[in-house]
Order: sequence, then C-alpha cells, then structure tokens
Amino acid sequence: MSPTTPRETGRRLALPALLVVVALGLAALLLAPRLSQGSGPAEGSTEVRFVREMIQHHAQAVDLSTRIRENGNDPAVRTLALDIMLSQQEQIGQMHGWLTLWNRPWGGAGMTAEHALGMGMATPQQVKTLDTLPPAQAEITFLQLMTRHHQGALMMAEPALGAGIRPEVQALARQIEATQGAEIRSMTTMLKERGAEALPALPMMDMTQH
Repeated sequence: MSPTTPRETGRRLALPALLVVVALGLAALLLAPRLSQGSGPAEGSTEVRFVREMIQHHAQAVDLSTRIRENGNDPAVRTLALDIMLSQQEQIGQMHGWLTLWNRPWGGAGMTAEHALGMGMATPQQVKTLDTLPPAQAEITFLQLMTRHHQGALMMAEPALGAGIRPEVQALARQIEATQGAEIRSMTTMLKERGAEALPALPMMDMTQH
C-alpha cells in the first residue's frame, strides 16, 4: 500500500467538513420557522449583503487554510488552520441556510475584486504561493495573509452590529468579531516568534457606501 500524501490527507479532512456544511444548512431549514415568500430581509438589505459577502470572504479563508494544512509543517500553524477551516465552514452552512429561509438566491452579487482586496482578501497569485513556497516561508505568508483577511472581516462585521439588524445576524457578527479578533492577536504573536511582522493595516472603509 502506498503511503498517504499530505495533500490526500487534507482532501480527506475537507470532505467530511463539506458534509458538515451541507448538514448544517439543512438543519437550519428544518429547525427555523418557515418564512412566507418575501418575509425575509429585502434584496440589498444590510443582512443579505453581509451574508453573501461574508460567505465569499469565508470561502477564501477556508481555501488558504486548506492549502497550508496540505503544505505546512508547523503543528501550531496547522492547528490554527484547522480551527479556521472548521469554524468558517460551519458559518458558511449557517449563512446559506439563512439565504434559503429568506427566499434569497445564494448566487447574488458579491464583492467586486477591488472591494474584496479592500476587505483583506488575497489575490489569486498570493493564494497560489502557499503551494510553492518552502514550508516555513509558506507558514509566515499564511499568517500574514490571514491576519489581513481577519482585519477585513472585522470591518465587514461592523454594519451587521447596528440597530435594527436581525438578531441572528447580529449574533454571528459578534461571534466573528470575538473569534477573529482573538485569532489576529494569536497570529501576530506567531509572526513575531518567527521573526516576521504583519502586513500593513488595511485602510478603513465606509462599509455602507459600497
């Protein structure tokens, strides 16, 4: 029997996690009260925009984490990546369930490439470097990219914490704020331990004007 490669192991981890996302989305549909047509947040509302854009944002975090799980060696970095993969896949499933309950299509308008960069998302080229850099450098790059990514998520969460926002959406925004804020602090420490620094902070953006 041929040995299992790290990439194959990563893919085996990703498949059960994907099934969890689907199961959570179905659970949301079964457990939440059924909504009549048009009774959810309106198209273009803060809630719908937040959910669609955060799904897009989370999907890249899962991609980055999967790549470093496959190509990194450091146990602390790989554990952090697994935590991000599982937590954000769970939230993606939850948000997909909300869109279905609200009678809103999953494939509505997301962030433009320019806006995604402003929210800390990596470019396709930056994502691909995690596959080709030596493991130690790939781990530093992952920590730098994910720190910036999390900073963007904190900016994205702010409008969902405002008055009049649905309570379940506010709760998710608070969870993102707390979890990713703590992870930013952990990743900053991990970078210092490796003789590296975080990327320059993102410029603040008015999230109500995009």
